[in-house]
Amino acid sequence: MIAVSTFKGKKVALFGLGGSGLATAQALVAGGAEVTAWDDNPDSVAKAGEAGVPTANLHGIDWRAFSAFVLSPGVPLTHPKPHWTVDLAHAAGVEIIGDVELFVRERRAQAPDCPFIAITGTNGKSTTTALIAHILKESGRDTQLGGNIGTAVLTLDPPKAGRFYVVECSSYQIDLAPTLNPTAGILLNLTPDHLDRHGTMQHYADIKERLVAGSGTAIVGVDDSFSALIADRVERAGTKVVRISRRHVLADGIHADGSRILEAHGGTSRLFVDLDGIQTLRGGHNAQNAAAAIAACLAVGVSEDEISEGLKSFPGLKHRMQPVGRKGAVVFVNDSKATNADAAAPALSSYERIYWIAGGLPKEGGITSLSPFFPKIVKAYLIGEAAPAFAATLGEAVPYEISGTLEKAVAHAAADAEGDGKGASAVMLSPACASFDQYKNFEIRGDAFVTHVKALQGVTMLI
Repeated sequence: MIAVSTFKGKKVALFGLGGSGLATAQALVAGGAEVTAWDDNPDSVAKAGEAGVPTANLHGIDWRAFSAFVLSPGVPLTHPKPHWTVDLAHAAGVEIIGDVELFVRERRAQAPDCPFIAITGTNGKSTTTALIAHILKESGRDTQLGGNIGTAVLTLDPPKAGRFYVVECSSYQIDLAPTLNPTAGILLNLTPDHLDRHGTMQHYADIKERLVAGSGTAIVGVDDSFSALIADRVERAGTKVVRISRRHVLADGIHADGSRILEAHGGTSRLFVDLDGIQTLRGGHNAQNAAAAIAACLAVGVSEDEISEGLKSFPGLKHRMQPVGRKGAVVFVNDSKATNADAAAPALSSYERIYWIAGGLPKEGGITSLSPFFPKIVKAYLIGEAAPAFAATLGEAVPYEISGTLEKAVAHAAADAEGDGKGASAVMLSPACASFDQYKNFEIRGDAFVTHVKALQGVTMLI
């Protein structure tokens, strides 16, 4: 745990006592802050009390006594409307921050020079985060991995000289981290997402920009117009910028040519590494992820040989294009983390004959953007709330059934794939949707897929 000493002796209000929220409250208490915590869920309040965190209803207290208000990133700050605690904090003039902001303040206080890599972007950030941490660990460095990837940042070991931090940051966390200042900050890409929480695409992009604007080295993917403009603005402001691309040849930066990753300076390119044969980094999207990881690792002093060896041994990320089982020529792929159409595209582009399981709680735009991949799809198996809308989009272009549940979809897709006799194929869960209509999160959805695959007769599990 990182005990938050920067608020020692000060009064701090906190709302949101889920996993990361409770960890944040405990870190503040451990650092000597006078915490008053609350949650709309009585069970969470009771659990916090059992863990030694002081609780009280924040409706009935004097907010002017607080030095800061710590808000869980899952609680609305601005859209669709501010949470009631946000209104009370604003009325009292109390700053509103989150757990990542507490971490960066503690790092500045305890070990300001310890390397800190922060990663954001609409798609690919978890794989990039895991890849960077893997390279650092394989090179023998003391590495701490956390943030939005699933480990609360304040549960990591405390900052000290020589300790490396690799932290995935969501837009919600960045919005609550006004002094975020990583050694190297990565913005991979921007496509419409979470607009229910940010209102407009421009506001969403503005929040993401803060991460690279405060970085020592800003690493920015320039394959979308929002990110390309951000790279230009941040560079004009005086920050060192390393541009990365999977689609364009760069005069300066790191770009992909198929599986080859090239480093360019002054218009001259050289081969840095070839990803061909690294199964966990197949596809153009992973070329971008690898380019970002290479740039970040170079920025914090990792050698080229160490980076190349780390890339080759990367085990991949659970729930992201993860081969989990095989039966004859059929491979079963868990891509549950693909929670929107853009996130599903990489998996669909990486296989030639696909029995596609899709659906859940739909995101804006549906699956229309995936139409270039429809010729690869032998049949689609639709689940959850999105099934009727997805069926309408597929129309006569792709055979489909409305399976309803994941269990039925796996069984039907496996039977169809086994019986088609036309060579290698993939039964793939790549939902292009959030999970919340049927599952608590994408991890539980992915684990359910693995369980259903394991229940099939004759499948050899790969995990």
